[in-house]
Amino acid sequence: MSVATTVRPRVEGLFDPATWTVTYVVHNGPGSPAAIIDSVLDYDPKSGRTRTASADKVIDYVRANDLKVEWILETHAHADHLSAAPYLKKHLGGRIGIGGRITQVQKVFKAVFHLEPEFRLDGSQFDHLFQEGERFRIGELEAEVLYVPGHTPACAAYHVGDAVFVGDTMFMPDVGTARCDFPGGDAKTLYASVKKILALPGETRLFMCHDYPPNGREVRFETTVAEQREKNIHVHDGISEAQFVEMRTKRDATLDMPVLILPSVQVNIRAGELPPPEANGVSYLKIPVNAL
Repeated sequence: MSVATTVRPRVEGLFDPATWTVTYVVHNGPGSPAAIIDSVLDYDPKSGRTRTASADKVIDYVRANDLKVEWILETHAHADHLSAAPYLKKHLGGRIGIGGRITQVQKVFKAVFHLEPEFRLDGSQFDHLFQEGERFRIGELEAEVLYVPGHTPACAAYHVGDAVFVGDTMFMPDVGTARCDFPGGDAKTLYASVKKILALPGETRLFMCHDYPPNGREVRFETTVAEQREKNIHVHDGISEAQFVEMRTKRDATLDMPVLILPSVQVNIRAGELPPPEANGVSYLKIPVNAL
């Protein structure tokens, strides 16, 4: 049995133009409990410095509305931005949650980056690992976890009332769908995940993790199941699995790696924490040479 889709939570999207990422604050009005979804820690790849300007905007919104943060959620281990989850938890409280199959991603990238032996592969860096269909609450709001792999093997979407936070399964209709060529990604699996979301009632609101506006249009990150089924350039009604897999495979072969994939993944599989400082007190991120 699904969550009550007649409930309409309040959703505030804060767009980060540097990474094209949207951080969401989901709540039931001023003074209510809240969840934060897919936060951003600013990172300069030229200097290796982090900043908290994007996260501080989230904090300002939460405090201005007297919200009580219960959850800081990740839809997956992002490859295009660092998570600000620990910083937000320090200032606002809440539990950091992610889909339970993050352990598969940790296993792959511990080997890729030759991480320290002490790095655990059980997801215990996070406060909670969600399972498919798991229910949880954000105050009076009931939420359900939808397992939606394909972009990565650990992707999860969060269904809260009439809203679904889809992560990187799909984008706005004129942008299409997410790539599937990262380790553990699979176009056939993504097609099934997208269809799972698009089987929800047509009026269900869908909130994108990113927007990459084509043709100079303004940034948008909210759509509906009905609009996606009618207009999504990659998976509108009538597109078969075979057609999608062929398109996605050919397209992925032309894409460059995200600028921040190497620092992002190392941090995000640690629930947003930097690697342990070395003897000089400095944390270091690794760059595998000729390995990827």
